[in-house]
Amino acid sequence: MVKSTVLAFGQGGSSAMAVEYDLVVIGGSAAGLSAAVAAAHLKARVALVEAHQLGETTFLRRQALIEVGRATRQAHAAPQFGVDNLATNVGGVSVSCDRAMRWAEGVVATLTENDPQAGSAAALATLGVEVIFGGGQFHNAPLCFSVNGRQLRSRAYLIATGTYTAKPNQELQATGYLTSEDILSSLNFTQSQIPPSLQNLLVIGGGLVATELSQTLNRLGSNVTMVVEAPRLLAQEDATAAQLVQAQLEAEGVRILTDSRITQAKQLNGKKWVSTGEYTIEASEILLTVGQRPQVESLNLESVGVQVGKQGVQVNEKLQTSHPRIYACGEVIGGYPLPHVARYEAAIALKNALFFPKFKVNYRAVPWAVFSDPELARVGLTEAQARHRYGQIQVLQQFYKTIAKSQLRGETTGFCKMIVFRDGTILGAHLVGSAAAEVVHLIALAMQQRLKVKALSDLVHISPTFLEINFKTATEWGLGQQSARQDWLESWFNLRRAWSS
Repeated sequence: MVKSTVLAFGQGGSSAMAVEYDLVVIGGSAAGLSAAVAAAHLKARVALVEAHQLGETTFLRRQALIEVGRATRQAHAAPQFGVDNLATNVGGVSVSCDRAMRWAEGVVATLTENDPQAGSAAALATLGVEVIFGGGQFHNAPLCFSVNGRQLRSRAYLIATGTYTAKPNQELQATGYLTSEDILSSLNFTQSQIPPSLQNLLVIGGGLVATELSQTLNRLGSNVTMVVEAPRLLAQEDATAAQLVQAQLEAEGVRILTDSRITQAKQLNGKKWVSTGEYTIEASEILLTVGQRPQVESLNLESVGVQVGKQGVQVNEKLQTSHPRIYACGEVIGGYPLPHVARYEAAIALKNALFFPKFKVNYRAVPWAVFSDPELARVGLTEAQARHRYGQIQVLQQFYKTIAKSQLRGETTGFCKMIVFRDGTILGAHLVGSAAAEVVHLIALAMQQRLKVKALSDLVHISPTFLEINFKTATEWGLGQQSARQDWLESWFNLRRAWSS
């Protein structure tokens, strides 16, 4: 571990002991861990303060559970390939929940063991990061962060404490509910069937987490009803893409009540009942996926002038708060709960905190995905956003059923949509389909490197692969350009034929 330099501050006979750091990271979230590790690699003196537990495995556990749900879909589809599973029950697939969860927990353990970015305190110490467990708060004049009776003096601070689920109305509190963290930690099944408490599950919310968990738990045997305030699931995404994902969930048996909100909740005879005004729903358990709030109440931010809004800590493009030496990143500033976005923000904040504050976040070429089945992936502007901002745009679109890999896999649901200027500049892309979360990276790279859509159609793609959907969609732009040059091309070939004769 890097040795700490102890400095004395104060006047006369009194002194306050403080440790001088280049960076103090507050919060052991994905963003906080990423920043601490990166700072240590740069040989900065860094401390990481965490009030509870380093790292969080909620995202990984959810992804592992999604793969179990995906496997049930593949088992259902096997007979179309002439493959019969002798273990399959008549009319459905038998899921051994206890074995599935043991597999999921094993995967999470393998991925997180001895990984400093996953929260291994020993691995962090080996890198030179001083890990301090305990709750703390900021103080002003001089600026410091106090924890466990110590005052941590640093040239910069980074808030990465994440979020928590705010308490809902009193009726829902009295009825009882689970958060996504609760439900994933409670899925340590000791029996092969899904627990009785999850047989009839009511999910409140229609965002990324709600969509992924609703589809997965439905595939594992829950009867799922979703109550969504917005007109559709995934309201921030491209309308066509979101509607296709919603249609898939409904086709699988998930009941989705849009433009609805809980107006009443109560518990009767061991059952939970909720009303949306139009519907009354009985549930064995309620899953709350909305109401995320920044976890900063105990940090005494008002004393150092850091402003906090409803969505999160307020920052500028450099991820500075209203105090120039205090930065924030990750879920605590709002946005989707995605580790790769948190790591991107942590990298920008770190460069500004340790060097010169000149780097700005730019989400234009940062992709993200919803791991539904089929997956939804996006980079850049939606079609509606692009039309609102620029007016004249072109929309290129192709369907998964047109590529060989989709037909070979029997996974033909989906499409790719690219939004471009007439000159081929890519403004955004949206995909729904198999491997969409991987396919979108090539488009994101093109946008990051400021390549035009022709670069995607010029690239030689291996066939059969799902990446061919990019090639087919990008080729649409070339065909449009060719149509505009039709008269010239016809004259050219007439001239060639005449010359040859």
